[in-house]
Formats: sequence, C-alpha cells, structure tokens
Amino acid sequence: MKFGVLRFPGSCDEVDALEAARRVADAELLWHGDPDLRGADAIIVPGGFSYGDYLRAGAVAGRSPVVEALPEFVAKGGLVLGSCNGFQILCEAKILPGALMRNECLQYRCQSTHLRVENAETPFTRLMRPGQILKMPISHGEGKFYADPETLRRLRDQKQIVFRYCAEDGRVVKEANPNGSLDNVAGVINEEGTVLGLMPHPERASENAMGGTDGLLIFHSLLGSLVEDGSFLKR
Repeated sequence: MKFGVLRFPGSCDEVDALEAARRVADAELLWHGDPDLRGADAIIVPGGFSYGDYLRAGAVAGRSPVVEALPEFVAKGGLVLGSCNGFQILCEAKILPGALMRNECLQYRCQSTHLRVENAETPFTRLMRPGQILKMPISHGEGKFYADPETLRRLRDQKQIVFRYCAEDGRVVKEANPNGSLDNVAGVINEEGTVLGLMPHPERASENAMGGTDGLLIFHSLLGSLVEDGSFLKR
C-alpha cells in the first residue's frame, strides 16, 4: 500500500503531507516533471505555493506532467486527495468542478476553522458521521469557492459538497466562512466520488502537538477504502 505525494517547485507543504500519509501507510514524493506515478495506490496533492502561484494559484501546476497523468489514474478508479493549493490545482486541471478565487476580504487568512461533514459516504469520510464537526487550519489568499448556479445546484443535489465551514456548534453561518466561499463550501468531490478537494489542511491537523488530529480521519478513511475495495491489488 503506497501513497504518492506530489512535489512542485515553490511548494512548502509536501513534507507535512508526506509525514501525515506515513502515519497510515507507506508514502513517497513524486516530482512534478515526471508523469510516472510509480504504482501509487492513492495520490496526495498537497498545499503550498506551487510555482510561486504565478498567474493564478495552481494554474501552472495544473498543467504539469504529473497532474496530466491524473485523469487516467482516476479513470481506473484511483483516489486523489487535494488540500489548499492541491484543491486549486485540481480545479485548474478540470479534475474537480468550480474555481478558487481571491478571498472576499482580500486578505490572506491563516487560522483554525470548523468544518461540518455533509457527506460521510465517500472514500475520504467513511470514518466520520453526517454533521460531525472537525477542526482544521486554513492558510490561503485564494480560497473562495465559486461555481456557476447550475454547477452549484448539481453539487448540492448529488451530495458533492463534502465539507462546509461552520461555527463550533455546527451552524453554517456567514460568520464562520473565512473566505466568502459560496454556500460555505470548504470541500467538494467529483461525480464518481474518487477525487476530493478541500481548502483546509488535514496534514496540519495530524498530531496533537499541532493542535489536533481531525485531519487523520481523512487519511485513515482513505486507507480503509483502499483495503476494503482491494484497489491497491488491482494496479
């Protein structure tokens, strides 16, 4: 069982993501310029500032050789997790719907946030319960999720909104939204349920010394899904 953690020039979170992944399985770094995923059973697209966030956050990385290899990986049933810049990259590559825009406040936000689990029936949330409240940090300037009305309606109807920003008591209110995301969206999944992107950092919520371990629920859920499905035996 192996997780592949993508590494881009200018990125700064791949080490945290690698260590978080290694808490549940074997993991190795995969270089941006090499489309070979080296037999990884799941791919982690970490946060950071890939390519210095030139043009738009994630725009250059979304066209890198390793990311261009992901659609085929996903088509074969591979699971992909992207956090923060990783979410931006997956949207830029059109692997996930929507776009991440400048924060509504036009300020960089680095703080703890609370997330409400909206869909606990995904490979990434199987160890959670609907309505469960998680605590994870954010660190971004372009985290406002946007989608056209039809896409947003489809995301709601198909339960593709996996996490929403909420107050500590679980209320989904504007005051709990740190970046102005439509409908308080913090994380979405593709139609097939195999690619998850979220702006908060689960890799930074993977040990008590960093303020909590709620992020590990995603990594453990991912591992459990691979084991139950036998996906790691199929490739």
